[in-house]
Amino acid sequence: MSEGSNAPIRRRKLSDEVLERLLTRIRSGHFQAGDQLPPERELMREYDVGRPAVREAMQQLASMGMIAISHGERARVTEVTVHTMINQFDRTARFLLSESADNIDHLKEARLFLETGMTRMAAEKATTGDVDQLHRIIDDMVASAGTPEFIDHDMAFHNTIAEVSGNPIFAATSRAMLHWLKDYYVGIVSFKGAEDVSVSEHRQITARIAEHDAEGAANAMRDHLTRASELYRARANPD
Repeated sequence: MSEGSNAPIRRRKLSDEVLERLLTRIRSGHFQAGDQLPPERELMREYDVGRPAVREAMQQLASMGMIAISHGERARVTEVTVHTMINQFDRTARFLLSESADNIDHLKEARLFLETGMTRMAAEKATTGDVDQLHRIIDDMVASAGTPEFIDHDMAFHNTIAEVSGNPIFAATSRAMLHWLKDYYVGIVSFKGAEDVSVSEHRQITARIAEHDAEGAANAMRDHLTRASELYRARANPD
């Protein structure tokens, strides 16, 4: 049955009403990033509700990443970005990955799909400065071979391509995926010979991007990530 003018009015929790009113004030700019929200007592008096309703609304705002709550201080409005949005479920993602190897495979599959598309977009949009940046990162990879910094530069290469794609949601999602996969990713490239292969493949990807060869760049990235996934499986299951 669809809702219409005769549909019953649903009762809302007081905390939900407080939440919606505070969200409206944040969206309108009445409260901006960095501003402190009014004290609990003031909100209780203004909305004619009890302390539990105000506190529950505050906790919901905090869980949404809209405000930061520090002990002994009034809640403060935070700047909401795509990165902060994704960071809100960072712990949940790590828990899911630790619970099942299937989830790791699913995440790598999602990364393959997303990153090949981003690389295609990056090849279409890359400037000379973007290509120079990728070359500098590859040079940093070579200079840091055999050290933990190699992984950081490797990840920076992929994050830079995500940024060049021009889509902040893609960039934030890609950065989060790499962050979640880092513990598993280290074992893929941190043994003899693997670093040289990674550098070579990164050079091929960069060459295609520099030529604005969108399909060639996407295929080079797909081959690179597929090779890395197969290598991970081989090392995880040596028998």
